[in-house]
Amino acid sequence: MERKWRVAIVGATGMVGQRFVSLLADHPWFEVGVLAASARSAGKTYEEAVAGRWAFPWPIPMPIAGMVVRDAANVAEVTESVDFVFCAVDMKKEEIRALEDAYAKTETPVVSNNSAHRATPDVPMIIPELNPEHAGVIEYQRKRLGTKTGFVTVKPNCSIQSYVPPLTALRDLKPTRVVVSTYQAISGAGKTFARWPEMVDNVIPYIGGEEEKSEQEPLKIWGRIENGVIVPARAPIISAHCIRVAVSDGHMAACWASFEKPATREEIIARWRACEGLPQRLNLPSAPHPFIQYCEEDSRPQTKLDRDFERGMGISMGRLRGDSLFDWRFVGLSHNTLRGAAGGAVLIAELLCAQGYIPQK
Repeated sequence: MERKWRVAIVGATGMVGQRFVSLLADHPWFEVGVLAASARSAGKTYEEAVAGRWAFPWPIPMPIAGMVVRDAANVAEVTESVDFVFCAVDMKKEEIRALEDAYAKTETPVVSNNSAHRATPDVPMIIPELNPEHAGVIEYQRKRLGTKTGFVTVKPNCSIQSYVPPLTALRDLKPTRVVVSTYQAISGAGKTFARWPEMVDNVIPYIGGEEEKSEQEPLKIWGRIENGVIVPARAPIISAHCIRVAVSDGHMAACWASFEKPATREEIIARWRACEGLPQRLNLPSAPHPFIQYCEEDSRPQTKLDRDFERGMGISMGRLRGDSLFDWRFVGLSHNTLRGAAGGAVLIAELLCAQGYIPQK
């Protein structure tokens, strides 16, 4: 490539924004050109804007620490010197949709970590190994927006990464019913234990909106493009329960599933271990090799031991066994702010750049 793609991180001061900063500091394809956040952070250096809130044990990367944060609402200023935008803002959904559309209409593609556009029928919601073909809906979205290059794409909810990839590897077995309980880390709420001490030694059996996302978003990922929109799949039926647990990073899922077609335990594990997608074949910078690992020990996967598998971009499976009510039950684990959030968005951007959807201005 002649030069790196220049990117803006919008919502750069939050937990996911900080992950973007860390991941992009030495990225081989992308360089950070603009940092943007709310008006209260605008005009400060990034180091000043996140003072007392930097979430990681390593220092803020240089020279990003000294970059001046811009106001995310100043759309023209944010987009004028960048090729595309990563968006991870904390706003009302209708405000996020309006902001992301405004960025796209400046002919600047948006790769969003937010949930606001996930239900928009012509906005692709991509896990790059699973449904890269959904990028094909971008041409229809551009017609709606009146753009030539601008568009919005989103990554799905962070918790579904731990059970949707293994279920996708078994889609030809035709899953009919799925029950899943997710045990979600506090970083999924943008928190650390220092900032959320009431979570220490605690479990909260409710996370607003998560169960609906966990039941509906997989069906869009398994859907098809028809008449310019993504039509969600009709099966399997998914029932979800989402629980916040006292873990810093890593979302775990306990999953039960029934299928129309039979398979042996050995066949299922072999499918998981062989599972790969376009990111692996293209050898994209953030692609994990392998995508899915299976842990034979009964006590694995564990969040502390396995959340960083393949730089936090791989999925860890374990405890596959038969069930008295369903055909199979198993446990999955993914890193929620890497594969599930910023890292997943970076991988989407790599895929779209490789496919020509994100040109350099």
